[in-house]
Amino acid sequence: MSMEKILAGLRTLDGVLELAPAPGSEHPEISWGDHFFYYAPDGQVPRNRQPYATIVTKDYPDDMTSRLEAPDRWRLNIHVGSQAFSELIGYAPGDIDAAAVDYSTEDVFNPQPLYGAYGWVCVVNPGRSTLDRALEALRTAHLDDRRRVERRQS
Repeated sequence: MSMEKILAGLRTLDGVLELAPAPGSEHPEISWGDHFFYYAPDGQVPRNRQPYATIVTKDYPDDMTSRLEAPDRWRLNIHVGSQAFSELIGYAPGDIDAAAVDYSTEDVFNPQPLYGAYGWVCVVNPGRSTLDRALEALRTAHLDDRRRVERRQS
């Protein structure tokens, strides 16, 4: 239920572009079923920047700590920046002790396993404890991406 709520919330944002690779598309098979979000009012996938949020539905070869191979598990990843990261996680992005983080815990904010040091957070199966705050963080991440795009264009 919460994935549908998150997708519905993201899809209402002005200028959002959702890339959702599907079987048979030109995108790598491993990305099929995942979702990538950009501020891109022209409808074109940006070639020079990363998405501000992703939903992944499976483990990737270099990212298996969330244990997404189990049924009905998925992970929301959001680029929130250093300040929001510290507010959500309780310490700065540079202070991550990966050995002390259980990246598979559901419904808690954690550093993103690969990009936490860059201000990314994640939640496996957002639910009652994290869903509202995750939706707020997604709106803020979208606005931040919009500001970066507009600043580059001016």
